[in-house]
Amino acid sequence: MMNELDKKRTGTSFKGYLYARYDQLLPTFGEPRQPVHADNKIDVEWIIDTPHGVATIYNYKDGKAYLSDSGLNPEEIYEWHVGGKTNEVYGWIKERLQRNIIVGF
Repeated sequence: MMNELDKKRTGTSFKGYLYARYDQLLPTFGEPRQPVHADNKIDVEWIIDTPHGVATIYNYKDGKAYLSDSGLNPEEIYEWHVGGKTNEVYGWIKERLQRNIIVGF
């Protein structure tokens, strides 16, 4: 059965990369969810409501779910995928993360 977050994510597609450490994403976007995907390509993901629609941040084919022991733990990942239904969500996510990192110093 599909939950509300899964329904929101339906129809999103890759919009760009986000280069950040896991511990930089947490204060900005909160705890990620552990998605249930039959193909195991994603270990963690965030589903975020933005002014431009839903955005997703996720690792893709580089974690333990896909690569087993040779895969990365979320804390070791620095290249994330951003998905959405519009290109504007990508800019919004990047700007939000950058602003929170700068404020954190």
